[in-house]
Amino acid sequence: MSFSLERQKLIHEAFLGNQDHNSAACREAVADCLELLDSGKLRVMEKVDGEWRLNTWAKEAILLSFRSLEMKSIQAGDLSFYDKIPVKKWSAKEGVRVVPHAVVRKGAFVERGAILMPSYVNIGAFVGEGSMVDTWATVGSCAQIGKRVHLSGGVGIGGVLEPVQAQPVIVEDEAFLGSRSIVVEGVHIEARAVLGAGVVLTASTRIVDVTGAKEKEWKGRVPEAAVVIPGFRQKKFPAGEYGVPVALIIGYRSSSTDQKTSLTAALRDFDISV
Repeated sequence: MSFSLERQKLIHEAFLGNQDHNSAACREAVADCLELLDSGKLRVMEKVDGEWRLNTWAKEAILLSFRSLEMKSIQAGDLSFYDKIPVKKWSAKEGVRVVPHAVVRKGAFVERGAILMPSYVNIGAFVGEGSMVDTWATVGSCAQIGKRVHLSGGVGIGGVLEPVQAQPVIVEDEAFLGSRSIVVEGVHIEARAVLGAGVVLTASTRIVDVTGAKEKEWKGRVPEAAVVIPGFRQKKFPAGEYGVPVALIIGYRSSSTDQKTSLTAALRDFDISV
């Protein structure tokens, strides 16, 4: 299914209020865009020549669907919901293991070979081949999860629809996120990175590499293969000195070993909880 520049422009103009979002042409364009997202033929963000590119019009289509669609009862087996967006229905042909009560909203896509424990994947999100979304983990709207990623129990991946220019969370291939870690506000986790249990990353969280003689600092991005744990930095306030949360890079996964061995070694050598 192709999606022309003219239809992208129609969605954008309707989103701005310059076109009637309830017109037949606009509703059809929005529906087709959601179908492309749902089938994995379109992604809200895609990597082009090594750089991530945001398709803002796809986010605009999702937001327009909220404006135009009506609330209705939605049946999913014995369960019923009341919403505007239905949930996916599964069979063997998708090649995804879906454990009750994993819920994926229509307009998200999960690649073949992924495993969904009781979890939630929101509209516009993408979950790559061989990834595990473990129990009570959530993948927010438009978040991009790569191949062979492990989201441990209770991991929270934030979603973002507005502003439409805002980048969603990206977790690249073979990353491992420990239990109850939280990644929000468009933070980018590069390939093979490891987050220990309870790491919280926002756009303003200081990510400090303490592996060398002098610290290095990032915000909004965890570099490839980094092993990260929760930490604190002392900061003076008028009322006294207190520990402010930071994320500490305490090492890097080895590239000379295979993924499983390297990950096991990282967790053991750096004595972190997952």
